[in-house]
Amino acid sequence: MPQRTASLDEQAQEIIQKSLKDSEQLLSEGRNRQAVQEILWLLETVSTAFQGLDTGSGTVQGKYFNKIAEDLRKRYKGQSLDQVLAWVTTLHGYLSSPTGGGIRHGADLKQGVVTHPNEARLYCNLIRSYISFLMVEHERVTKS
Repeated sequence: MPQRTASLDEQAQEIIQKSLKDSEQLLSEGRNRQAVQEILWLLETVSTAFQGLDTGSGTVQGKYFNKIAEDLRKRYKGQSLDQVLAWVTTLHGYLSSPTGGGIRHGADLKQGVVTHPNEARLYCNLIRSYISFLMVEHERVTKS
């Protein structure tokens, strides 16, 4: 007997919940950089739900986080989504830089970037709130 296959929405929710749980577990283990990496990965993953979205003035063409955010910001200029994407893009850029957070693209070994527990918790909380916002916004814009 074949098992029931989870719908795309169910599969996405499973991925999201597992990644959130994994990030929280990593924080509790003191694995700060890995915790932020996990939730940053989730942010990038959630953003792909906007690919191909018809915005009324075109479609979201981007395949990666920065381009998707840029496409959405153009369409929703001056609205909450535009501002939130500006904030999240700034955070993403900082965390991606070897001389910034050193999370996504590695750390500058000469500078020795260390992610302290309070910083990791802040980044995870911010990114978690951005993910939540983007998920609700995705539902809102796809229904309108």
